Amino acid sequence: MQERLFYSNVPIAPGHQIYLDRPQVHELLETAVQSPIVTVIAGAGYGKTQAVYSFVRKFNAITAWIQLSERDNLGERFWENFSRAVEFIGKESAVKLRDIEFPDTDQKFERYMQVPNRDIYPDRKYLFVYDDFHLIRDPGVLRFLERSITTPFSNITSILISRTEPRINSIPLLSKGYLAQITEDDLRFTADETQEYFHLQKVDASPDAAATVCRDTEGWAFAIHLAALAIKKEPPGKRYAPSSVKANIFKLIESEVFSLISEELRKFLIKISLIEHLSRDILSEIAGDTGVLEELERLGSFVRYDPYLNAWRVHHLFLEYLNGRQGELSEEEKRDVYSKAARWCVENNLKIDAFSYYEKAGAYDEFLEVSYTLPPILPSRMAAFLLEILDRAPDSVFQNNPLAYLLQTRILFTLRQFDRASAGLKEIISHLEAEASSPFNNRVLTGCYNNLGLIGIITSMHTCDYSYVSCFERSYHYSQLSGHMLTGPATVAPLSSYLCRVSSPEKGEAERYNEALAAMAPYMSDANGGLGYGMDDMAWAELAFFRVDMDRAEQMAYQALFKAQKRNQYEIASRALFYLIRINLFYGIPEKIEELLKLMEAQLEEDGYLNRYTDYDIQTGWFYTHIGQPSRIASWLKNDFEESDLNPLLFGQETLVRVKYYIAQKQHLKALRLIENDKDEYGLGAFLVGKIGHKLIEAMCFYDMKDISWAINSLEEAYRLSAPNGLDMIFIEQGKRTRALVSTVLKRKCSIPRDWLEKILRLSSAYAKKLYTVAEKFRVEQYDEKIPAVILSRREMLIFRGLSRGLTREELAEDENISINTVKSVIRSVYNKLGAVNRADAVRIATGMGILQNSDPENDTIRYGKKPNPS
Repeated sequence: MQERLFYSNVPIAPGHQIYLDRPQVHELLETAVQSPIVTVIAGAGYGKTQAVYSFVRKFNAITAWIQLSERDNLGERFWENFSRAVEFIGKESAVKLRDIEFPDTDQKFERYMQVPNRDIYPDRKYLFVYDDFHLIRDPGVLRFLERSITTPFSNITSILISRTEPRINSIPLLSKGYLAQITEDDLRFTADETQEYFHLQKVDASPDAAATVCRDTEGWAFAIHLAALAIKKEPPGKRYAPSSVKANIFKLIESEVFSLISEELRKFLIKISLIEHLSRDILSEIAGDTGVLEELERLGSFVRYDPYLNAWRVHHLFLEYLNGRQGELSEEEKRDVYSKAARWCVENNLKIDAFSYYEKAGAYDEFLEVSYTLPPILPSRMAAFLLEILDRAPDSVFQNNPLAYLLQTRILFTLRQFDRASAGLKEIISHLEAEASSPFNNRVLTGCYNNLGLIGIITSMHTCDYSYVSCFERSYHYSQLSGHMLTGPATVAPLSSYLCRVSSPEKGEAERYNEALAAMAPYMSDANGGLGYGMDDMAWAELAFFRVDMDRAEQMAYQALFKAQKRNQYEIASRALFYLIRINLFYGIPEKIEELLKLMEAQLEEDGYLNRYTDYDIQTGWFYTHIGQPSRIASWLKNDFEESDLNPLLFGQETLVRVKYYIAQKQHLKALRLIENDKDEYGLGAFLVGKIGHKLIEAMCFYDMKDISWAINSLEEAYRLSAPNGLDMIFIEQGKRTRALVSTVLKRKCSIPRDWLEKILRLSSAYAKKLYTVAEKFRVEQYDEKIPAVILSRREMLIFRGLSRGLTREELAEDENISINTVKSVIRSVYNKLGAVNRADAVRIATGMGILQNSDPENDTIRYGKKPNPS
């Protein structure tokens, strides 16, 4: 019978590799993969990987093989590895995963789950194999893996290959029948299998000899393989059965393996033990024209080709032996291998590993060049990782290449150590400007002045110092002299809560900031490949909007949109669309809003827009909550569990969406607590508009809670902050809520001028009427759409059923024999899937969807619920 091929269409066994089919193990695995999770646990050399590999190559399933390593304890590196493995199933799916980034939060995990929901075929079987699972210790990676593998897809099975018990809560999984286990005992070779393996290896050994070897090695696959090699060298008929083969494993490798191969292959094997990525491309470059790759194929189980990853894999024990011989390589040879591996990692978008290899190679110039392909503001973990490398770098690196100082200050900038970063930048500038001009020095000076200017922009909201304009003038000057063109993520401007970055309520401060921004913008965009093009127009649009100057706001927003689209400034374009939607809410034009929402959705196709999903969720979440349809916002914006993990330098408006949602649900204490906790010096509440908004929210919450005195106090404070600059739209935009509050305040003693209160009452009432028209239009025409089914796992149904009956989390944990933390994790998952914020909300939604009625308590069956049409 012809063997099937892998679904990557790569032949199973290239070269001279020998595989022993083990029907007994195959039968165990075939039964096991009917469960959602399979663990294959045994020590090194028991043939775990070989057994699973031999099984999946014939099993009718689409398979992704994820080879884990120590480096996968860094979430970003794990995600690169995971996405690359998925690429062999579907390239489009892998691209989507890379866009999402490592799902270390509920928001990102929810986005990740949409990929398999959309992309898997319901009539096909999928296997995800996680090899060397025991190497994973990072809580974030383990949490993702546990959530991922326990997600209920009836046609997906996760196989965990590990030397030790995986660091997941397996007891409840086993008790519920979700987990199948393959143990060390299951993998031991029998005497018959040992004899059959000897036959495949053409070893002349009697059945008694095979049985003796099997007994002495305890069926240990790797030791049996070594015994077979040794027997080949013995005189015919001589018994070979070492009593402690495990203790002498390296001696056997030395005498029975390394002595049989060429000197070229020996050195080649030691070289490749330096690196983890053993792709054909890397090995071919390291091997050169020596012909060792052909000889490599004959090593069989020690080193084998993996068609899933298009790479070679070295057995752990053999690799450990090779590691002990790395001292035989010269430093030059080691650096050569590391440099080649680093270049391959860069070409394959594995930047974390590339940085590590460049450090080992001492290739700091290349290391610094690659750093230019990273976004302007880095994830904090990546920034810390790069800073550690720079801290270990020799002093000569900084002396010979000023880009090292520039990267270091950029990292400090990301970590918000602005004073230290500024001091470092000024020191570099002073040093370089004293030297003779050169294209390279001019390039570095461009980056130094640019970073110094960005620090000035961010900190100016507290310092009111706008001298940063001169930094961008100098940056532009040196960019023209250098001739270097900036490309990649560094040319796209990340935005914060507001474009008009002022904190002071002093009259005219906003104009002073915007004028400085307008003076700076041409220099910044021309020096940095379009960075921030249209930012100044958007800042003027924002200020005009809050001053209720809608004609100017609309004009400047469209101008910002046009500029941003011209130079691929996606975030500025998105912000322009968001304000245009708010402007058309003021005018009450639903048709225009519908067009703008489609344009906003179209931005999700822009691969260069790194924050597109987050921005889209936040901005559409604001809109749907504003028109009275909070159930349509992304669940990560309304759950009880997750605090925002977004960098406040770049984000902040998600807090406003959460607050709006809580108020809509009449959860006023949660709303108040959220704005009270918004204390970041660069967060939403640090901006003038954010301060006013927070005080207005306080006033409305206190009003709803019948505390009129506190409501008036908060409204007075909001007015005091807004009055100098006429920022009335913050009040008007709340529509009927402002109308109710102001109507009551007009009947009380208040320090706010009566004519202002009457004006706000009139304008907010008119706004409320237009908002009602828009809301009705969207409710009638757009809400009757298909919404994906909600699928709860058996464990989720058990917990949720108990929760709906009023059981406490402690009682649920005791009933299900699981920990409190596991119960909390399950409840969080249920809330996310239902889009619920608490127990009552979840029960209400589930009842409307028919989930609780459809569940089968006897069999714990999974049911599918459709979200009800709100009409």
